[in-house]
Parts: sequence; C-alpha cells; structure tokens
Amino acid sequence: MAKSEEVKDPASKGKLKLIIVAVVALLLAVGLSVGATWFIMHKSESAPDPAVAAAAANAKPVAVYEPLTPAFVVNFNANGRQRYMQVSITMLSRNAADMEALKAHMPVIRNNLVMLFAGIPFESLASPIGQEMLRQKATASIQEVAQKELGKTVIEQLLFTNFVLQ
Repeated sequence: MAKSEEVKDPASKGKLKLIIVAVVALLLAVGLSVGATWFIMHKSESAPDPAVAAAAANAKPVAVYEPLTPAFVVNFNANGRQRYMQVSITMLSRNAADMEALKAHMPVIRNNLVMLFAGIPFESLASPIGQEMLRQKATASIQEVAQKELGKTVIEQLLFTNFVLQ
C-alpha cells in the first residue's frame, strides 16, 4: 500500500505544479493588460491632441428646430379634380435667440409660404425633384423675410416632416 501512495505523489505533484504555473501565468497576463490599459488611458488624458482641439473649435453650434404649426393645407384644381397637399414644416437654425426673434414675424412667413405653395403646379409636386425644389423655394422665402426683418438669414434650411398629396 505504501508503494501505491508513493507512486501517486510524484504525479499529483507534477499536476499541482502545472496548475500553479498556469494560475500565475494567467494572473500575470491580467495584470499586464490592466497596467497597459491604465497607462494608455492616462497618457491620452494628459496630452490633448491638437487635431482634436482644432476640430472641436470648428464644430457647428447645436441645431435648433422650430416646427411651424399647424401644418399647411393647400387645395389645387388639377385636370378638373380637386387635389390637396398637406405639409408639416420644421425650421432648422443654429441660434436660439435669432429663432425666437423670427417667431415675431410668423404671420408674414406663413402668408408667404401659403402663397408659394398655392402657386406651384400640382403635377410638379408628385416627383421627389419637385418636392425638393419646393423645399428650397420655401427656405429662400423664409430667409428673405428674416433678412428683411432681422438683417440675417437665421434659417439654415427647412425640413418637410410630413408631405401628403391627395
């Protein structure tokens, strides 16, 4: 019986050494990865990249969106049939104070847009190109009012958030 225990001892000592070496190697690898990550993170925090700083300085201001409510509804007489267009519009600007100042002139803006929409042929609105042309004309119309009343264009662009033809 003593011989069988002696025979098992060297084999179990070899397996135990293998397990200990594997655990130590694993701990060493984890420690190195944590140390490298910490070093890289602190290195990037201490010295800001000049290219990143320049890009942040050139970044556009936050966009300000102002919906024109209620939606515009325009009727057309196309080929002897009564047709309708409903369009919801949102204005995009980069200056909230200018947008607030422009709100005082909303009746003029809405009037100009209704007149613009009513003067467009219904057939041209059925194509994406016609819709884009209408959006650009509407943007120019609002920018014209803003330029006249406030001395600057204020609005970057108009967004059609809903466009229905019937």
